[in-house]
Amino acid sequence: MSVIRFLGHSAFHLSAPGLEGLIDPFLRDNSQTCARPEDFGNLTHLFVTHGHWDHLGDTIELGLKTGATVVANAELCRYFSGKGLKTSPMYIGGWVSFPFGRVKFVPALHGSGIMEGNQTVYGGVAVGIVLELGKFRIYHAGDTGLTAEMGLLEALKIDLALLPIGGCYVMDIPDALRAVELIRPRKVVPMHYNTFPGIEAAPETFLEALPEWTEGIRLDPGQSLQF
Repeated sequence: MSVIRFLGHSAFHLSAPGLEGLIDPFLRDNSQTCARPEDFGNLTHLFVTHGHWDHLGDTIELGLKTGATVVANAELCRYFSGKGLKTSPMYIGGWVSFPFGRVKFVPALHGSGIMEGNQTVYGGVAVGIVLELGKFRIYHAGDTGLTAEMGLLEALKIDLALLPIGGCYVMDIPDALRAVELIRPRKVVPMHYNTFPGIEAAPETFLEALPEWTEGIRLDPGQSLQF
């Protein structure tokens, strides 16, 4: 049995055969989260969609403490390697095999700069992540606006889509609903809303407007799905 647990904002914990992983581990400064970095002592992988503070989050602390491998774009991996972390760089392209399954990076419309003091470090481009765990495929959109490339994801037969709905920096609810029409996932969970000013959204509005052929699921921080 495998489990995905929502940790608030865009952070998720994945537990599957060969994998104890976090996606976008923004925990310590996350007002919504149910977890802290010290709660995780046994991690194998950290997946980072882009370099912004609310997604890079506690990656460095967690990577140094647990020895987990960071899976991110090439520029972010070079940055993390310089901080002493183990990395597995990849980019938008084909599937990459791991002991737990396969990973594919797909386009996201967003930035990826890393803020260090008054400087912004180049962090490559933002990506979405598709994880294939057994026969189950999860799409974590990261931060993104609506993009026509999402139509290509229909062919991947996504079982669970994790989509931002907060607007301003990412898709708002109408755009996220259009994304669902393009991706056509079996299930969808909204994320990236109500964490800070500018991304206020009502997940119930999104879920109630979903087409009948997909299952909308609201996860509050700490809640999980089995697959």
